[in-house]
Amino acid sequence: MNRSDTNLRIPGPTSLPGDVREAGSRQMINHRGPEFGALMKRVEDRVKPFFGTRQQVLFLTCSGSGGLEAAVVNTLSPGDRVLGISIGAFGDRFAKIAQLYGADVTKLDVEWGHAASAAQVRDALRANPGYRAVLVTHNETSTGVMNPLQAIAEAVHAAAPDALILVDGVSGLGGVPFEMDAWGLDVVVTASQKTWMSAPAIAMIALSDRAWQANTTAKMPRAYFDLASAREFAAKGETPYTPAIAVMFQLDVALEMMEREGIDGVYRRHAAVAAATRGGLEALGFRLFADPDHFSSTVTNAWLPDGIEWKAFNAALLERNLVIAGGQGKLAGRTLRVGHLGDVALDDILALFSVMEEVMLQFGLPVTAGAGVAAAQRAGLAVIGGAAVAAGRS
Repeated sequence: MNRSDTNLRIPGPTSLPGDVREAGSRQMINHRGPEFGALMKRVEDRVKPFFGTRQQVLFLTCSGSGGLEAAVVNTLSPGDRVLGISIGAFGDRFAKIAQLYGADVTKLDVEWGHAASAAQVRDALRANPGYRAVLVTHNETSTGVMNPLQAIAEAVHAAAPDALILVDGVSGLGGVPFEMDAWGLDVVVTASQKTWMSAPAIAMIALSDRAWQANTTAKMPRAYFDLASAREFAAKGETPYTPAIAVMFQLDVALEMMEREGIDGVYRRHAAVAAATRGGLEALGFRLFADPDHFSSTVTNAWLPDGIEWKAFNAALLERNLVIAGGQGKLAGRTLRVGHLGDVALDDILALFSVMEEVMLQFGLPVTAGAGVAAAQRAGLAVIGGAAVAAGRS
């Protein structure tokens, strides 16, 4: 496989624009000096509009899962009752983190492929009052489902007004409209390798005033993930421990690109490539896994049609420099997942379907040459139309 020509379409890490890759190769700087402080402030100012917050955004050198651990241990104490809303593998992970640190977790398990409803959340909270926090995944990459986060937050505020809302925003934030402050979210986590067009290694996290108040009494153990310490160091333009400086360079450039595109332009582009992906898959005989009312705008999951064995199919795609993801957890070998987030334009999706058609024809499957590409193009252009979609961020 020629890695430089790879069409990387997994849920993350995502493909990096050339300028972002180049930024990651810059010479190191002093992470205790003014240059890094200015860099961190720039990145924070550029990312806050996507969070929809006026709160401080802190940077942790870790994956998104590390950010979720930080969210839990900085706001909760052992024995706190927590409602963990799970619509897939990553909802399960969020709940497991809280359990491992001693929280008394009750799971609200929703059938894979479906979103949690506000009514389900409200009923669960009212049936057993006294929850300290609610854990919710905004966008579930294992299923290709996006939760109606605003409606869920409203249900929590109505049924359990004292409960904190901790949000896994790792794979959705930055690609879809998001309003931390307006929706009353208390902790929001995302990570550099998803919509932010940068390499892995940085989690970004913001806390509400309520969450910071909870932090003063939280008793779960923490050292590396101590957000109070991170906030103290941020006031000096530093991080408590050595940051991923190269990835901060990349985030600075990537966010500048997103800023030039405009926040609404970023959201329209993600909506367009998501529609294109769904349209192309259906035209080739794939049945979409997610509830149509709650399709993800960043990841699409689809059942493998009869006649496709995942390992052989994936191997043929890899030979043609196309990288997509297989099903996760109980869907392994049964579905495929296409990531369409970050540095992605309609042309990338059309190239994906050109390869998929070629492989399906090679396997003797009943597809019409060009059908997937044509359907993807129609669906993508129908969202915002014209050259703006095909050109991506340029």
